[in-house]
Amino acid sequence: MFTYFFRRLLAALPAIFGVIVIVFLIVRLAPGDPALMLAGELATPEILQLTRERLGLDKPWFINTEAFLEQGNPLALFDTQFTAFIVNLAQGDLGASTRTRSPVLTELGNFYPATLELALGAMIVALLIGIPAGLIAAVKPNTIVDYFVTLGALIGVSMPVFWFGLLAILFFSVQLGWFPVAGRGTLAHLVLPAISLGAGSAAIIARMTRSAMLEVLSQDYVRTARAKGLAQRLVINKHAFRNALIPVVTITGLQFGTLMAGAVLTETVFTWPGIGSLLVTSILARDYPVVQGAVLLIAISFIVINLLVDMIYGAIDPRIRYD
Repeated sequence: MFTYFFRRLLAALPAIFGVIVIVFLIVRLAPGDPALMLAGELATPEILQLTRERLGLDKPWFINTEAFLEQGNPLALFDTQFTAFIVNLAQGDLGASTRTRSPVLTELGNFYPATLELALGAMIVALLIGIPAGLIAAVKPNTIVDYFVTLGALIGVSMPVFWFGLLAILFFSVQLGWFPVAGRGTLAHLVLPAISLGAGSAAIIARMTRSAMLEVLSQDYVRTARAKGLAQRLVINKHAFRNALIPVVTITGLQFGTLMAGAVLTETVFTWPGIGSLLVTSILARDYPVVQGAVLLIAISFIVINLLVDMIYGAIDPRIRYD
């Protein structure tokens, strides 16, 4: 198992490095001058230059040929913005917010738990609805129940998250007054955002569960179990569901990563104080250090979640570990 984990970790490293490079380039290709934003509109050219030097923006991005030609030292080639970015990242230094002047790591630490809480809540909703619905639809194919689940899954996949959230607020908060309209603090605040964010994932998991169960139920060993007189409940629980769970686990992991990355709209609709709302606020304020840190955190979270899914996948089906 350790060897399998080590192989999967090595496979994830290029993806993490690619994300770091992309985030580095996005921030530097974005419009606006970070030095000007930090120093202020009234800053003199001398102050702007000092600010650029302090931020390391006076150096080339990847290769510093000028420093190499001046010093003749091959290491001078790597006296660049990217090298400084990697070193600072390894030290946990993502810079400071140009909007609040507080460290980016502190900003992310204040908002990330709320996004994680929302994603976990949405994932629980998706699993509690998706797996039973897909299971029932597979056990009763071509019935009114199957058609109802299929139609519900189609609606869940098609409806935009923000539209679902607005309808939920209008009906359950404004009309019925059952749940708060916005904010975070109690379980009641979490219910509507979690349902709104998890509805699409519930539909996808239901469709995957139904498809996987129908495929497994058509296998010879399931027919043999039924021919031996085993009850339907035992056939489903002991033989079919475990094997059908493998693709469901895979899609669940992908959906959880998608929920983490796609919480922006839900957090905006419900004024949920998570990474998504922080990202929107920072983009509007051109607070590029926070944008850089938030995108990097979301992307790495997605990769780590998929790495964990690979571990669970290997635990459910030991054959995967030896492929």
